[in-house]
Amino acid sequence: MFCCASCFEDQEIKEIIKAKNKKGRCSFCGRNDVDVFDIDKDPTLSELFGELLDIYTPIIDLPSDFPKDRTGLLKDVLYKDWHIFSIEPDLIYRLITSICAVRYKEQPELFDSPVGILQVGNKDYLEEKAILKNYQWDDFVEAIKRKNRFHNNFINTEVLDIFLRCAKKSYEEGHLFYRARMCPNNGGYHCDEMGAPPHEKAKAGRVNPDGISVLYLSNSEKTTIYEIRAGMYDHVAIGQFQLQKNIEVIDLAGIDNISPFIGNGYGFDFTQYAVNIKHLEMIGREIAKPLRNDNLLDYLPTQYISEYIKSKGYEGIEYRSTLDKDGINIAVFDQELFKCINTKMHIVNGIEYKYNEWDSSI
Repeated sequence: MFCCASCFEDQEIKEIIKAKNKKGRCSFCGRNDVDVFDIDKDPTLSELFGELLDIYTPIIDLPSDFPKDRTGLLKDVLYKDWHIFSIEPDLIYRLITSICAVRYKEQPELFDSPVGILQVGNKDYLEEKAILKNYQWDDFVEAIKRKNRFHNNFINTEVLDIFLRCAKKSYEEGHLFYRARMCPNNGGYHCDEMGAPPHEKAKAGRVNPDGISVLYLSNSEKTTIYEIRAGMYDHVAIGQFQLQKNIEVIDLAGIDNISPFIGNGYGFDFTQYAVNIKHLEMIGREIAKPLRNDNLLDYLPTQYISEYIKSKGYEGIEYRSTLDKDGINIAVFDQELFKCINTKMHIVNGIEYKYNEWDSSI
């Protein structure tokens, strides 16, 4: 039987399949002339997934007081909790029972009954191995807003460091990014007026506290216009910024898509990854979440994470634009790393809104 690279979201697995350099028809999703992997002849995937399955325990072997909301059928757990597959749960079931056919024959209850991870209820384990220890993201948010802003003990920085190292991204000298500013007229701005505001005028943002200047850039001109929320007939100046040296940033846009199969090289295992998936998703989501600036306290959690990243010597943070689906933003701690080499004027002549009807009965 053959599975294909398109059945997977995980980049490590996709690369393993592509490296086989074999084209064919996928036995699971039905795609033709795609990169395929012979499940029956090559044990590589079986060995990788075998290690992942080792962290799960069938419900019949779990303690009686194990929280039922932390259990589920393996096919659903793999679909909802991991970013490994790009197919639906029923196809995941067919694929995983084929890849791990020997395991399925020996231990069918692992695949056909609810399963859980023993360590999710182990407070000592979480205290040592989870980014937020025994807390949830909402606990951290409430604490940093209302209780102790500067010296709280909610984040396990040693664990955070492990996953930050997995999310490093490099940019080479000469790379181009963009920044937009609203203009009162069509006069525009000079290059030396397009940078970050001076510290005394720097207002709090998702990455920087009040009074600390950060250069916010985007990967395209379109994204910059979305990010400043330009309206109809607004005049907008867009500066083109060129990177002056090689830099390394933390890609928070992809921190929740780290492949669990690279763990041995970074110091974590499947269990530790599993208990941190939701924390990583929240960090990536919160850094990108659009805010209206009416409550600057909402910026505090991501400012805390960003300041920590800065303290570790990284040059910036990359995150998704929630205003432009194809957009990526980067916040650079030292604006001298970039030079504005060109500016252009634009006028907004169209805006597209997308919306859904809200069912108030829900």
